[in-house]
Amino acid sequence: MTRPSKAIATILKLIVSGLLIYFILSKIDINEIANTLRTSNPFYLFLALAFFMISKVLAAFRLNLYFHQLEIVLTHISNLKLYFLGMFYNLFLPGGIGGDAYKGYVIKKNFDVATKKVVSVLVLDRLSGLLLLFLYACCLLLFVKQEIIIELKLLFIIGIPIAIAVFWILNKHFFSYVIPVFWKSIGYSTLVQLAQLISVWFIMKSLHIQLDQIAYLVIFLVSSIVSVIPLTIGGIGSREATFFYGASLLGLNENISVGISVIFFLITAMVSLIGVVYHFKKINLVTIENV
Repeated sequence: MTRPSKAIATILKLIVSGLLIYFILSKIDINEIANTLRTSNPFYLFLALAFFMISKVLAAFRLNLYFHQLEIVLTHISNLKLYFLGMFYNLFLPGGIGGDAYKGYVIKKNFDVATKKVVSVLVLDRLSGLLLLFLYACCLLLFVKQEIIIELKLLFIIGIPIAIAVFWILNKHFFSYVIPVFWKSIGYSTLVQLAQLISVWFIMKSLHIQLDQIAYLVIFLVSSIVSVIPLTIGGIGSREATFFYGASLLGLNENISVGISVIFFLITAMVSLIGVVYHFKKINLVTIENV
């Protein structure tokens, strides 16, 4: 049974998501967005879906890298099933157990490992992804021509080594048991976020967007960071709001920007639906030595 505190939190998230969506809808031309979506190129949308799927497979590999450091040597197939189930819970069952919490529960139930360590690697997995979102955003911002961005370029350059150093120190001093895979996890995160950037680029190609592509990619990266903040259901509303205000700040078309966000959400939902299979079919976690 869902605890009252969780139920209240879920209701509040639903309200925030609803308010943000309502606000954005009142600010944009829905007909123009619908028109843009209708004329999208399905071939590029398929490629966007494919690269998003690749990004999630790579993200699952990254998480398994952390699990192996806890001597939970899951096969990639078992971990991938658990990962997709977590995605499904995060997006479609917000009133129940969150995806990360469920993964932690299953791991704890099946393996003799400290709860603190399980929670730690799940958090580090998220932080590793956020780090690369930040690094890619800093790199791409160097190529954005808007005056408001040009004045801050030095900060973006300085921010890159500082962010890496801070994350390494965090790992070294508080989570030393994952230090051996620090750079491997960064490598996986680099590929994960690159695959998602390519996915969004194909979305833009499908919408025939030729100008300001780098600026739209920056907005996507910022929206991905914002969507992690647990104020809405699955980032719904917060991502669209970021795309809207990001476009407004950089002098871009708000309707096109929100259109990109809508398609990215639909792709996310389609991939997350894979997890429904494992909601009804129990996952048997298999370790490498048991194969």
